[in-house]
Amino acid sequence: MPPRFFVDSPLNSQEPGGADLPLPASAARHVQVLRLQPGSPVTLFDGSGHEWQAEVSAMGRSEVRVHLQARQLVQRELTHEVTLAVVMPANDRMDGLVEKATELGVACIQPLMSERSVLRLNGERADKKVAHWSGVAIAACEQSGRTKVPKIAPIKTLAAWMAELPVQTSEQRRWLLSPTAAQSLKALNEVAAKSTSVLSGPEGGLSPAEEQLARSNGFLAAQLGPRILRADTAPLAVLGWLALQSL
Repeated sequence: MPPRFFVDSPLNSQEPGGADLPLPASAARHVQVLRLQPGSPVTLFDGSGHEWQAEVSAMGRSEVRVHLQARQLVQRELTHEVTLAVVMPANDRMDGLVEKATELGVACIQPLMSERSVLRLNGERADKKVAHWSGVAIAACEQSGRTKVPKIAPIKTLAAWMAELPVQTSEQRRWLLSPTAAQSLKALNEVAAKSTSVLSGPEGGLSPAEEQLARSNGFLAAQLGPRILRADTAPLAVLGWLALQSL
């Protein structure tokens, strides 16, 4: 299978068989690291849902050019959109969460801070982390075959994010992961929807006041069984379960 590269500019305006196209610096570096040569096949995508089959046409010290050959629309997304609203786990576990969630088909990841957060990021540090996680998501798309890159939203406090939520419609589900909830995830999944938002807390869990705030904004609480999962495991378990439901 040819290596896949994300191109951060629209390719729809480029006609297959037309002029050669210079790759952005990040993709060009990957081509050079792989030691591809003119004539080597590659696959490009720009986040629109299309893939372009292409081949390397020229290699330079700082520039790599490719020749587009064919375009096709590819469907590898989940049947409905899933947003993971995750109070950020500590110790760089967020990197792995973003990577695995992208592979499993998440549409959006909303990093949050709560009362019991260990990891707290603001200002320039927060912006750099979001940019880093976006890069992790792009790399996971290149590896997994996805043609749409999930959105990594700006870091917010849980309260600020709740305050900005739009009015919930009948086509939107909102789930709160809570080990003390009375009902199971299976019971919540019996209600069909076009999108699902899953809220998951930090290592120490959400506070009672935060859980009540979530419930007042339409989140239904569910537990994932008798075992307590890590802050980075629980949302991935739900996402994987939802992904299997869509097969």
